[in-house]
Amino acid sequence: MEWRVPFVGAAWDGAPDLLDLPWTRVAPAPLVLSESGGRPAQGTKVRVCHTAAALFVRFECEDRDVWGTHARRDDPLYEEEAVEVFLADGEGDPVEYYELEVSPRGVLFDARVRDRVADTTWDCPGIRWSARVLRGQPLWLAALAIPWSGIGAAGVPRVCRANFYRIERPRDGQAEYSAWSPTLARPADFHRPSRFGRLVFSPEEIA
Repeated sequence: MEWRVPFVGAAWDGAPDLLDLPWTRVAPAPLVLSESGGRPAQGTKVRVCHTAAALFVRFECEDRDVWGTHARRDDPLYEEEAVEVFLADGEGDPVEYYELEVSPRGVLFDARVRDRVADTTWDCPGIRWSARVLRGQPLWLAALAIPWSGIGAAGVPRVCRANFYRIERPRDGQAEYSAWSPTLARPADFHRPSRFGRLVFSPEEIA
């Protein structure tokens, strides 16, 4: 999987709420079931773009039963409902990468992962995030701005390895695990760096 990530300009860096940015300028990609590549019952779209300072990611999650109980940073959001970004600078299969999650309640989980062990004492410097449940609609949104410096990159990388995930746990049905690049592991396992896709960063600003 490869994604040519567009440049959006410095105006995005100072936005007070990430969800109010002009995201319709950025083409979405659907997430598929991580185990099989099939279509999930409750779909997710992810949009990705960048500035000279940060990677911007937005998730749009269909959800008939939005819920969550965790309220503190680095609570185990993956036990409930969350969207996730796994990210590493460079082209090779990463040994170390960063895991960033947001819940519908707007709680953040951020960790540095090595050999499947997550170090939650690490906090991504300068990260911004937001989440919103849309009233009267079976939909919630989340967005992150991840500074390049926060993942140890000296400016915009040429290529990053990455994956985008969603954990959906309806209280009235079957859990679904979705991914941009399906890991094809059963049971679902997001920690498969060899299955991460490639983000290639374009210097050209989108219209």
